[in-house]
Amino acid sequence: MQSPAHNSGTSYGSTQSRAIVPSFKLICDELDRVKKLIDDQLAVSACAGTLLSYLRKQVGGGKMLRPGLVLLAGASCGEVTDKHIRISAVVEMIHNATLLHDDVMDEGRRRRGEATANSLWGNESAVLLGDFLLSNVFKMCADVEPEVTRVIAATAVRICEGELRQIVQRQNWQLGESEYIDIITEKSAALFSCCCYLGGLLAGAGETQVRLLADYGLNFGIAFQITDDVLDLIGDEGEMGKTLGSDVDKSKLTLPVIHLLREIGEKRTNAVRSKLTNAPGRRKVLVEMLKSHGSLEYAHSRAQAYVAKAIAALADLKESSAKKALVETAGFVARRTI
Repeated sequence: MQSPAHNSGTSYGSTQSRAIVPSFKLICDELDRVKKLIDDQLAVSACAGTLLSYLRKQVGGGKMLRPGLVLLAGASCGEVTDKHIRISAVVEMIHNATLLHDDVMDEGRRRRGEATANSLWGNESAVLLGDFLLSNVFKMCADVEPEVTRVIAATAVRICEGELRQIVQRQNWQLGESEYIDIITEKSAALFSCCCYLGGLLAGAGETQVRLLADYGLNFGIAFQITDDVLDLIGDEGEMGKTLGSDVDKSKLTLPVIHLLREIGEKRTNAVRSKLTNAPGRRKVLVEMLKSHGSLEYAHSRAQAYVAKAIAALADLKESSAKKALVETAGFVARRTI
């Protein structure tokens, strides 16, 4: 894989990204470039100093999964170019904007091991920081091809539609698995699919190749979100570095709970609802119920099935180190504990 040369004397965290996602060692230099571009983009702002410092530290401080998929998808079809670096920065900024807004909606107190913006400065500042990131995305997209901009815009709409659908379905105890999959497809998996599609498109891949990559990203994203929802129930906040239990607190039905309600039957649903909405320590109570009915194992098996679909979508792509890294990255999602 080749990419344009760069000269930066500063490390922007690729060591952390490699440690979290081992398959990203193939693109660690490119990820550094993405982080530097984001940092440079934010550094020119007149935003208040403390808020801007916080934002620059947080953005790109996670696993960098979405930029990583843009880069690996591009490398699987051709060469990674400056356009890939720019779009990788765009999707990471979109993702971080959604996190800022999510922390407001879920009253999150920790994110990536640090206090959230809303807990430090209030909801107004957190919302505006998210809007600020999105405004920078608009500016950066002004210089890319119209087709790429259309894909990004359509994906942003899908993300918002998915979040709205989830809010509408809160406390809907009849929510089925298919409806849940539809919600997470829009609010989460759509952006992963967009990343892979654009990575291939910008590398000059044909329509068949970009569609296969988009399918990979979509199934990857569904598996990722199922796993994330499980970790919200059973994860360790110290290891995860973020507030957990928000799905229970906000009465969002995720796949383990949907399976539990299906297993216990309608007659016992009211008793479970009462425990989940009123009982002290309800997260602990819920986890015990999920374990006893095999609901956590079921969710894990469904995530594994979507990982398998993601990997199968790559079958017709030519063999390369980038394709191998995409397969390994899907495996990482299946084994994820943080």
